[in-house]
Amino acid sequence: MTTPMPPAVTPSRLRSGELRAMVAKVLADNTGTGMTPRGIAHILNRSSGAVGNACQTLQDRGEAATVSTAPLTYTATATTANAAASVITPAPPPTPRATAPAPPAANPAPPGSSAPPTGSAVTVTGPVKRPNGMDYHPRTLSGMPDVTALQRLRDAGVAALMYGPPGTGKTSVVEAAFPDMLTVQGDGDTTVADFVGEYTQTDDGRYVFVHGPLVRAMRDGVPLFIDDATLIPPTVLAVVYPAMDGRRQIIVKANAGEVVDAAPGFYVVAGHNPGVHGAILTDALSSRFALQVHVSTDYDLAAQLKIDKRAVKVARNLATRQARGEIGWAPQLRELIAYQKIAGVLGAEAAAGNLVGVAPEEDREVVAATVKSVFGTTVQPLALGARI
Repeated sequence: MTTPMPPAVTPSRLRSGELRAMVAKVLADNTGTGMTPRGIAHILNRSSGAVGNACQTLQDRGEAATVSTAPLTYTATATTANAAASVITPAPPPTPRATAPAPPAANPAPPGSSAPPTGSAVTVTGPVKRPNGMDYHPRTLSGMPDVTALQRLRDAGVAALMYGPPGTGKTSVVEAAFPDMLTVQGDGDTTVADFVGEYTQTDDGRYVFVHGPLVRAMRDGVPLFIDDATLIPPTVLAVVYPAMDGRRQIIVKANAGEVVDAAPGFYVVAGHNPGVHGAILTDALSSRFALQVHVSTDYDLAAQLKIDKRAVKVARNLATRQARGEIGWAPQLRELIAYQKIAGVLGAEAAAGNLVGVAPEEDREVVAATVKSVFGTTVQPLALGARI
């Protein structure tokens, strides 16, 4: 049985994020029941298109789940109730009283900054939980924890580009710094619609425009992470640029020229893998990201995570040869973590063989020789054997 929202929480004009919280409350009040955006809109007396966008945002955050696509139906998850906690009856205006002048902002934006301060930067002193529950161990960036540095850059409106080989932790540090971020995963097939949204058919046969992560991030005042940004066609990536500069505004041509303004807190950070085929760092892209940070594997952290010292030694040796230009590949933290998991299941020799197997063909001979010198035995890439 659906539970209508009380009239007090349906004002004619809602604050940023308020509709999303109202939708979350409806889902939480009807846990276990699949609900369409149209049904929720009827309860809330709101536009089904706006409710559909709120449902999509909740799903992106893990605060709602899709039950079916025809019709499009949503249900509550374990975290939906938390998202609904902010649904409250607006408090009456406070009674006027004499107050001292408000203190200045703790982190004022520098002159010319395009984004107002969000005051989100707090110096961390230990591991930071990522949204997936895993710990991220901060590293130093200009004398402070990288997580804190990114948060301060957001406050100052300085866009950051994190670049380095795959598996070095670019996504991890961004997730640790901005757990509320939205993500666009870039590749050669990424389109403008993947950023701004497109029309989708509803359960009653109508078409509504469902906004994409760029629009939602701008409206909610949260960071947008563009992963593998340099794989995205430059003409597509250009849709983000007006939101990053002094305009902080985009025009969604596909939705009748809708104008979207960025709320305070909106920020863009991107990832770039220079060695990936097809990755092109254009002048236009580079100029938009005033700060560019190289991210490499922290082999000391690998040892701290109790990864087999032999595997870490192999990675260090290969990284040294890679830096000298002798080879083009070396295992990063991602491969070392995979090594440890494989060793726990199939044994250290199989895990070492997999290190050889995942190496690019042109570097495999050198990798195999390095593994042999460290492990003291010849290993082969994993392959199926005779029939049992």
